[in-house]
Amino acid sequence: MSYKSILVNLNIEGSIVPVVKTASELAQRWNARLIGFCAADTYLPVTGPQGATLAAQVWRQMRDDDERRFKELRKEFEALVAGAVETDWRAAQERPTYALVQAARIADIVVTQATDGAATKDTARRVDPGSAVLQLGRPILVVGSDTEHRVGRKIVVAWKDTREARRAVADAMPLLQAAGDVIVATVASVIDEWARESIGDVVSFLARHGVTARSETVESSRETASLIELIDRHDADLVVSGAYGHSRLREWAFGGMTRSLLDETRLNRFMSS
Repeated sequence: MSYKSILVNLNIEGSIVPVVKTASELAQRWNARLIGFCAADTYLPVTGPQGATLAAQVWRQMRDDDERRFKELRKEFEALVAGAVETDWRAAQERPTYALVQAARIADIVVTQATDGAATKDTARRVDPGSAVLQLGRPILVVGSDTEHRVGRKIVVAWKDTREARRAVADAMPLLQAAGDVIVATVASVIDEWARESIGDVVSFLARHGVTARSETVESSRETASLIELIDRHDADLVVSGAYGHSRLREWAFGGMTRSLLDETRLNRFMSS
């Protein structure tokens, strides 16, 4: 199994180097097409009737500035990849989250950064990761701020017996197959026989796909904190999990662990919903 098309989201502001390097390494690993993507919307200045003409001029200038920035980012993206894999480019003057969701149809996986954690402070200029992960219909790899090496050498699968977690394990299979160490972990207030059977089945399922994994259970009422402690204890460079929303009608409302993992900006997080 492999990813054949990878979409890397670039914020219009800030450094794109870490996320492009990570996405490029993954594309080289599977000889995948790497698609650079950037979207941003322009604020319409708020003025009274007398300032409408000036506001329109300012708005057009801001849009022109964004178009120039798109071109600069494309050049930087292509220079960072340096012809290592086939590339493509997409840009849109649109709300970034909405535009990314639309563009995700061309990719097997989306790679992005999320410097603010679960919810961005400026949805007109940057993708909101929490909303995106629940709408994409594709797995998302959120690159951590401390990424300095190959992603996926040691992976922790945060296992709950849910549809979202099952989807995440299947979607992450290319990464799991390439990993040197995989730990399937369940953290719950009570670890009963059903939980042990569930995690054992996942380890067996992975083995049939060529993934040698080991299991670990942690009985704790502090599920999220204990999971993060486990990730740190194993020095994992990627955590795989399902993404849970309380309501499909309100995509920004996350389950507690989803929000907490997205807020751990130092970690590389792979999520499916």
